[in-house]
Amino acid sequence: MGIKIQNLTKSYGSNPALKGLSMTFEKKGVVGLLGPNGAGKTTLMKILTGSISRWEGMVQVGNMDLRNDLQKIQKQIGYLPENNPLYLEMYVKEYLSFVGDLYGLKKVPVEEVIIKTGLEEHSLNKIETLSKGYKQRVGLAATLLHNPQYLILDEPTTGLDPNQVVEIRKLIQTLGKEKLVFLSTHILQEVEAMCDRVVILNKGSVVLNQTLKTLKTDDLQVVAVSFDYRVENVALQKIPHVKTVVNTFDFEYELTFETQEDMRPAVFDFAHDNGLKILNLQEKNEGLEKRFNELTKGD
Repeated sequence: MGIKIQNLTKSYGSNPALKGLSMTFEKKGVVGLLGPNGAGKTTLMKILTGSISRWEGMVQVGNMDLRNDLQKIQKQIGYLPENNPLYLEMYVKEYLSFVGDLYGLKKVPVEEVIIKTGLEEHSLNKIETLSKGYKQRVGLAATLLHNPQYLILDEPTTGLDPNQVVEIRKLIQTLGKEKLVFLSTHILQEVEAMCDRVVILNKGSVVLNQTLKTLKTDDLQVVAVSFDYRVENVALQKIPHVKTVVNTFDFEYELTFETQEDMRPAVFDFAHDNGLKILNLQEKNEGLEKRFNELTKGD
């Protein structure tokens, strides 16, 4: 079993942060934790990691109870906070060995986590000399040293350039094949790119808990495309299954199709037949964006 949460409640004085949360998660996969500021995401993560000890309800991790078996559970959890605290003056291998010693590991698998996180070429460098993307990798490597079954990652791609974001996403997806990963983020595209399940919190309550596959079963599909020239909406409306065409900015368009079929090849064919270059082409999960806006409206 993964993690089971029942009626989890937490207040700060008279202000409720979590209101009777109940959820169950499998032993592996990537769960996207979404919500506006103040929704309760940070409080939930702090409870799961043991940083907050006063709360009501029940949290079961594997076959253990969080309240009674906290230290045993913490040995199975890897946590990467948003600010990713590192000792910048230390070398990568030195830092990982140091963290492994803090865990009390008899044999610290430094080389193993370095390979897993793609740090081979930087293992002998000082952390302060690394790009932010590689510093994030060092933080992830440190969370993996004790081979935890559960990972809690808070905004792991914040501040990274597009190439670094893609690399970290691939790494998290790989980890999700063998571990349960909680990913807290404000970015809907992060969830679409990495997650198997999405949980949306709002004002301390769970307002959505569904697999991403379920959210994508809507018959409406939105494709965002950028061309090198302006195109008349009426021309784009001739593409099969188009329901609406919106010129969002300059040469950028959002096409809504009334079908579950992937229509990106049809958009590509349209561009080819009309002598256009496609500068950007991606499918947007209208289901997730629409549901998020509806469920957190006014916040």
